[in-house]
Amino acid sequence: MDGQEYLDRISSKVQPSRKKIGEWTFKSKILLIVGVCFSVLVLFAMVGALLGGNTKNEKTDCSGLLLHLDNTSKTITKYQPVIKSSSLRSSSASLYSVLANTSNSITEYLTQEYKVKAPKDVNKKVTEKASADNEALEDELFKAKINGVLDRVFANKMAYEISLFMAEEDNLYKITKDDSLKEALDKSRNSLKNLYDTFDNFSETQ
Repeated sequence: MDGQEYLDRISSKVQPSRKKIGEWTFKSKILLIVGVCFSVLVLFAMVGALLGGNTKNEKTDCSGLLLHLDNTSKTITKYQPVIKSSSLRSSSASLYSVLANTSNSITEYLTQEYKVKAPKDVNKKVTEKASADNEALEDELFKAKINGVLDRVFANKMAYEISLFMAEEDNLYKITKDDSLKEALDKSRNSLKNLYDTFDNFSETQ
């Protein structure tokens, strides 16, 4: 075997055949297509999860706000008749009216958008939290009534509840895309802001 023949034989072993090159090119294209498809599926899944999460949060936040509104309204109805200060009773009546109007708007939205007829069909955890919070409020007001300091404690607690309502409404406003709900939340927040100072600055000496 001469030198040239030896080199030709080695060269044929080192270089891949055109068939193998074609096979690898085809496989590479398949892998690329699979990779692109996988990336698209992941992207759609992320977008879907994001949208689904927003929907879930909106429904949950609406339900929680509604229960808070209704529970506090019942508490106001229960204690307003025994409040001594006429100005505080007037402010309490105004607050009740704001909460009732907002409750109607939230109820209508939940019914139309999510087929939720409150308090039926509301998430159990949301219901339990709302009940526990209201029980704590009622307990403090009951003790205040027994100790003869209901007016002062009631004003303080309603100022605090108003601050909670505004925070809940702010959060809901940020995540909802519904213009009618935003309008109702805006109206409620503006009214609550005006009432907050009335309760927060209440003095039994006035």
